[in-house]
Amino acid sequence: MFATIIVASTICGRIGPGLTGSPVDRRLLEKMRETTEASLLGAETLRLGDPEMLGSDGRFLPNRIRAFITESGDIPVAGRKIFQQGVPPLIFTGAAAAAGLRDKLGDLAQVVVLPAASTGGLSLTAALAHLAQLGAASLLLEGGGRLNYACLRQGVVDEILLTLTPKISGDRDAASLCGGPGPLGEPFLPLTLVSCEPAATGEIFLRYRVNKEE
Repeated sequence: MFATIIVASTICGRIGPGLTGSPVDRRLLEKMRETTEASLLGAETLRLGDPEMLGSDGRFLPNRIRAFITESGDIPVAGRKIFQQGVPPLIFTGAAAAAGLRDKLGDLAQVVVLPAASTGGLSLTAALAHLAQLGAASLLLEGGGRLNYACLRQGVVDEILLTLTPKISGDRDAASLCGGPGPLGEPFLPLTLVSCEPAATGEIFLRYRVNKEE
């Protein structure tokens, strides 16, 4: 399973609130959805918005797997388009929240129970293994910052596509590109720059390879 984090951030590393990239950045996201078999988002992203994981020109991608992960079981349903079109999404969760989510969601989603990870939280390795069993060979990780952190900490990320927007937040409480309880390395997780493409929008499109431990 080849896993890619895709994210847009301010130059101070914030991904919200309300941060959006240009139409060029949007087309990159849509293209990546069209060239991968699955997307995984954190439940906070669903709580704060209405992600549909669409392709170019708002096109629905019927063969892609759409998934969310939640440890708390806090999944909003009312008004969310993700539950209204196409194959029901997957909801990854722990054993404690699974029964409640199944009662709440019924046929609107498929609830999949994950074991705990040795590093804390839910096992992303198990989530990716389940997606692979469903036929997905590539995964797009669409956020947010806590999911990005957990995936990097558990070593399941192969690359990061970062759109650096010409904006500054300055809000110390705003969500960051990757946020968790401690450093990912000693003290940093090393990356290798693969490509760097500036755009007329003032954005810089960066591709990094994650240097995994052997």
